[in-house]
Amino acid sequence: MGILVKTRDWVDDRFPLMDTWNEHLAQYYAPKNFNFWYYFGSLALLVLVNQIVTGIWLTMNYKPDAALAFASVELIMRDVNWGWLIRYMHSTGASAFFIVVYLHMFRGLIYGSYRKPRELLWLIGMLIYVCLMAEAFMGYLLPWGQMSYWGAQVIISLFGAIPGVGESLALWIRGDYVVSDATLNRFFSLHVIALPLVLVILVFVHIVALHKVGSNNPDGVEIKKTKGDDGKPLDGIPFHPYYTVKDIAGVAGFLILFCIVMFFAPEMYGWFLERDNFIPADPLKTPEHIVPLWYFTPFYAILRAVPSKVGGVLAMGSAIVVMFLLPWLDRSPVKSIRYRGVIYKSVLGVFVVSFLALGWLGTQPATETLTNIARFFSVLYFLFFLAMPIYTKMDKTKPVPERVTE
Repeated sequence: MGILVKTRDWVDDRFPLMDTWNEHLAQYYAPKNFNFWYYFGSLALLVLVNQIVTGIWLTMNYKPDAALAFASVELIMRDVNWGWLIRYMHSTGASAFFIVVYLHMFRGLIYGSYRKPRELLWLIGMLIYVCLMAEAFMGYLLPWGQMSYWGAQVIISLFGAIPGVGESLALWIRGDYVVSDATLNRFFSLHVIALPLVLVILVFVHIVALHKVGSNNPDGVEIKKTKGDDGKPLDGIPFHPYYTVKDIAGVAGFLILFCIVMFFAPEMYGWFLERDNFIPADPLKTPEHIVPLWYFTPFYAILRAVPSKVGGVLAMGSAIVVMFLLPWLDRSPVKSIRYRGVIYKSVLGVFVVSFLALGWLGTQPATETLTNIARFFSVLYFLFFLAMPIYTKMDKTKPVPERVTE
């Protein structure tokens, strides 16, 4: 132990090791009333590490070549020692990433974590979400299966609907007139190097911004306003060891579920790994029903709900952009759903139902009936945001306590 202490002190003299530890863990005070919903931030960080580590190992045997990509994935699954495990950790992790991120974002909606002084924190989080979507889309092409190929063909062609620069932009993204080896190579480069680097930087900035303004809590009370004589928040406790232990319990529960899926249902009945993606990409044979993976389907349903291609692309983009505006759309005097009225609770429930319904509709064939239903839920989706300045002002709220409640 003496050697370890001396080594720590030697490093600390040359690098702010203990200051960083104290500022972001040991002496970072978090509200003492965190609940179940506060697991998902740390779980998102865990899945990010899983994706990076497993991704590095997968690249050791993957060939970013249109003639070899599918065969190299089969090699990983069949011949590389534990290759099947690494691949399933990565593919299951992709869906797990979106599950915990969506739940993390929902936590922000119910407790007002986007409200002042956390507007910038929310914007950085939304940038992480957009970067994560781009990372997932790039990685979706790499197995070079039927759904990978045709899904990329359809999504990239949407950029062609942008007036003026659309066709040139789609050609630049593909690197060719169709999805080809050039597309695979540039998507591989972006998926493996550029986007993970951006994602890690954004996550770091997100954590720094969080620790600057402090964590929100289920009451929406700012704990920094009430401090003791020692200058520490009276309603806060050190993140370490209290919340590190709590997060370890959450990680254990998450890993149990993760392993159950990974070992017993890695395809999740076609939701995590689609059946058509076990067929090599064939530019001459279009799948009967082309759909993106489940985490994109709500926005895909909005896209298909609009008759015009340009209008559909604008609606799909607006469905994401409008979430950036959330801190300025909410006019309620309170943050947490605990003290909001029945209007907000009802509207939020309708929004959740509409998002889930759009997710399911995006996986179904675009029949006339289902398209009309998708239009109905798309309107509800946008009304949640666009009508927010009105219904949050009308809503009757309860008095917010001065201190956090247990």
